[in-house]
Amino acid sequence: MPIRSSTEVIVFPDKNSLSRDAAFRFVGLSHREPNAPFRVVLAGGSTPALLYRLLGTPEFIRSVNWDRVHLYFGDERAVSPSNQESNFFMAYENLVSRVPIPASQVYRLPAEEIDLQSASRAYERQIRAHFEGFPSPAFDLVLLGMGSDGHCASLFPGKASLMEQDRWVIPAEPGLNPFVPRMTFSYPLLNLAKQVLFLVAGEDKAEALAHVLEGEYQPERYPAQGISPTQGTVTWLVDIAAASQLRF
Repeated sequence: MPIRSSTEVIVFPDKNSLSRDAAFRFVGLSHREPNAPFRVVLAGGSTPALLYRLLGTPEFIRSVNWDRVHLYFGDERAVSPSNQESNFFMAYENLVSRVPIPASQVYRLPAEEIDLQSASRAYERQIRAHFEGFPSPAFDLVLLGMGSDGHCASLFPGKASLMEQDRWVIPAEPGLNPFVPRMTFSYPLLNLAKQVLFLVAGEDKAEALAHVLEGEYQPERYPAQGISPTQGTVTWLVDIAAASQLRF
């Protein structure tokens, strides 16, 4: 099966060049509507971390009006925000602490709360309030990684979270590293994005990436296939190792 026509795939020689391209895309998108908030959903993982460190360097800091940037998190583990396994902690160390973004414009997922149902609904209410007056909560940029099992955000193969059709933010079943519950954005919210940017690097992702992009449509097995914005676009930035099993 060929790569779907609505999907753009760009292959880079290594993770560094991939991340640098992603940083320039971040800057370019931030200037599309210079008087409007630039709302970005961050991803966890080692590949996004390299992008965040780049954005925190002088070259890119001065290219973005950080007063307009609003940062959200696509998923989070049920750990303290100071825990090194926390996506917020990673983003704070590599990006938030390095750029002049107002602290009030960084909206972490409170996944350490005991009642994840209530915490998820509270975060969803916050999103609704931020997009009040808009037709939908269409984030300007959603960053996603992909695991070697084809998962994205905390949408894992075979899990009930894949079936959610109404709620935007939901508790999710435990994923590995570490095996703890999570909170995640659902397909209905992620697929409202204006631009989704997947960042995928490493040979361990090659088999799943080939299935996601060129295989039979099986989002229950390869959840990244379920990312298909209704009005937006999807771009995959992948290194040559991750792309090694693609046929194009």
